[in-house]
Amino acid sequence: MFKFLFDIDTWQELKESLTKNKLRTVITMIGVWWGILLLIGLLGSAKGIENKFSVQFGDYATNSVFIWGQSTSKAFKGYQKGRSPRLKFSQLEKIKNQVKGIKFLLPRNARDARVVRGVQYAYFTLSGDFPLLDKIQKKDLIAGRFINQSDIDDSKKVVVISDEVFKQLFDADENAIGDFIKINDINHKVVGVFESGDFDFGGELHIPFSTFQNVYNQGDNIGWITVTGEKGFDIRQIEKDVKLVLKNLNYVHPEDNRAFGSFNLGELFERFEGFLMGMQFLTWFVGIATLIAGVFAIGNILLITVKERTKEIGIRRAIGATPFEIKRQIVLESIFLTLIAGILGIITGGWILIAMDYAFGHGPDSVLINASVPIFIVFISVIILVVFGSLIGLIPANRATNIKPIDALREE
Repeated sequence: MFKFLFDIDTWQELKESLTKNKLRTVITMIGVWWGILLLIGLLGSAKGIENKFSVQFGDYATNSVFIWGQSTSKAFKGYQKGRSPRLKFSQLEKIKNQVKGIKFLLPRNARDARVVRGVQYAYFTLSGDFPLLDKIQKKDLIAGRFINQSDIDDSKKVVVISDEVFKQLFDADENAIGDFIKINDINHKVVGVFESGDFDFGGELHIPFSTFQNVYNQGDNIGWITVTGEKGFDIRQIEKDVKLVLKNLNYVHPEDNRAFGSFNLGELFERFEGFLMGMQFLTWFVGIATLIAGVFAIGNILLITVKERTKEIGIRRAIGATPFEIKRQIVLESIFLTLIAGILGIITGGWILIAMDYAFGHGPDSVLINASVPIFIVFISVIILVVFGSLIGLIPANRATNIKPIDALREE
């Protein structure tokens, strides 16, 4: 059936047809080229933005919310407005018991710290944490370990530092593990070094939560809590429920929306996913619509070509060419034009994504990372081009086979 594809006469005829009017052929292909270029470029950009978001927030359990105390805006039960409610460690068990869907509930504390080693010193943020933090936000350890339960139980003066702290206080060839640094004039043993992320609540220094409470006389007070929801539970509803429990425990008016602040990472992630889905839908819609417009342009040009080749087609019919052979040649021309324009568009789109990644995908202020399109998307695009090229080629092909040989031979 496909023997004609290997016939040199088939390709010679195709070459003559397309080179007869080179400018028209090139202009015809531009529509398809632009459509596939637009599709590849927009899809790759969306993927690059998604990768950037994943790098920034990927270490965190995305269905998490952070809650802290602020100040009241309403008087309630004898308490004046402007009061600052404090989160308490003793309140956590009541929150767990009264709010459904909580997977992790992590108390945290933080403060500024002056860190000294020898003659080197710098200022960083110090936080008191539990080993559970490593499950909510996985630490990418370069050396050593994270805080463990033994550190908590014995209130050990150990610290896990970021790579930024290491660069400030240690030489590149030094081993920080087992060494001591002074944090606010108190010696702490370094037990781990982790790589800093783009998004990190709690700073560059992590010590056991119990050590922080004792050293800085925090008692039952905590700075903020991180709440992670179970799969299938709405993190926004969990946030509302936790805040309501906190209001009840701290004698805050139920409608006081200023008493407790929060940052809902899960809600932000859902919004971003919705934005990406909308962007991808728009990309496919615009890309496919542009491709269809380009393919229709090819069909129109082929109709003109068939009109110009009326006498030639009549002669071929008169010497024995079947309608199928005529139709097959026209469809082949359509597929060839569409496919070549599409491949050029894919190649150009790939170059553009490489240029975008080089220009905007490096450094801390990058807006995207590894802008690319999966190979199966490229494969699907090629299939779409072949299908569209075949379908649109049938229109001029049918027109050509409807020409009667005697009428074609009379054509001047």
